[in-house]
Amino acid sequence: MVQITEVSHDTIVALSSGQLPSGVAIIRVSGPACDLLENAVFRSSLPVRKAVLRHLYNSSNELLDEVLALKFAEGKSFTGEPCLEIHAHGGRAVVSAILDELCSHPNIRLADAGEFTRRAFENGRLDLTEVDGIADLISSETESQRKLALDQTQGKLRSLYEGWRQELIHIRAMIEAEFDFSDEEDVPTDISAAGFERLNALIDSISKHLDDNRAGEIIRDGFSVAIMGKPNSGKSSLLNALVKRDAAIVSDRAGTTRDVIEVRLDLNGYEVRLFDTAGIRSTNESVEAEGIRRAHSIADESDLVIWLTAQGEDEDLGYKGTTPVLPIRSKDDLLEFSENSISVKHSDGLNWLLRALSDQLDELTSLGDGLLISRKRYRDQIAKALDYLVSASRPAAIDMELRADDLRLAGDCIGRVTGVVDVEDLLDVIFAEFCVGK
Repeated sequence: MVQITEVSHDTIVALSSGQLPSGVAIIRVSGPACDLLENAVFRSSLPVRKAVLRHLYNSSNELLDEVLALKFAEGKSFTGEPCLEIHAHGGRAVVSAILDELCSHPNIRLADAGEFTRRAFENGRLDLTEVDGIADLISSETESQRKLALDQTQGKLRSLYEGWRQELIHIRAMIEAEFDFSDEEDVPTDISAAGFERLNALIDSISKHLDDNRAGEIIRDGFSVAIMGKPNSGKSSLLNALVKRDAAIVSDRAGTTRDVIEVRLDLNGYEVRLFDTAGIRSTNESVEAEGIRRAHSIADESDLVIWLTAQGEDEDLGYKGTTPVLPIRSKDDLLEFSENSISVKHSDGLNWLLRALSDQLDELTSLGDGLLISRKRYRDQIAKALDYLVSASRPAAIDMELRADDLRLAGDCIGRVTGVVDVEDLLDVIFAEFCVGK
């Protein structure tokens, strides 16, 4: 057995390729012990960035598996550390034996959830927007989600936000130069005016970025649609027809839907979250009343409310919140279909509704500057930065030092999005989203 000496910090290992059994299982190793570990289990060193076939042995010199091995040098790997990838056969016993052998060596342990990505962040290989992009790419279920996440993993938001932060640093330097070196002859007297001119351009750029109708968040989290109406207006039937399965119980008895039922629909590459809710009416029955309260709560948090009114009933809107409402006549079993009139008994009666939802999604997601805000955390910090910038841009009645401090605070807000400043309290929350092995 090759002995591995003490190292500065742990080397981590985990299965990175998903659920077993599988045809191939990829085991990832990252840390300073990798160079010595390769000799311990392969009995020879590996070439860098070249896949090679190797026998993998345990400490008793027993063959565990024949594997494909890849070695990455420090600074050239995903984590920024020396790394190994072991492509083994995907049987549970094979993977268990390999992991046991690797972890039997000093300073090598199983990775925590998200620890590989966290090391990539800590070693400067990724910023927090790219980290979030990786998490979103792994969990993406629609084409629009994949594209949005891929843009983030490629560092497009990082470049935009870091560009803004660097611009703020330059503007601060111009403004502070005027009051720090006002006695120096070679410092132009109008240098702060030039800085504030650049500041106005930056305010305009950030304002346009924020004015996107939450397009990125809608793509990432899904377009939420609450289906509401009086009892027996056809809400559950519409939900089942849209998702083409019996997701909700349909009954002629009024008040059978008591809780909110959520299903997801892939509509032309966009995720739509549909909520079937309790029928809205006056009731003294406590469980039904709670279902109605939840229906209103879900509607308030949704992007759209579909209010169903059965043919022959009065078109009274029982929802009075701020979410946009699309009123629809349901149970229209005639073949003369028109807009705002549907029947789940005829597929043609749903086509205009699906088109209307698709058109609304296309309109929402076409806004913005091409780089969309995918998380509320980003939006909150960027909006706060904009407030500081607007404060700093006001007329010179405000003390120049205070205006410069507003610029500093704005830069800190942007830096918290990318992880440049003051984000230690966020890291555990962010990396908890990841699975073990990523």
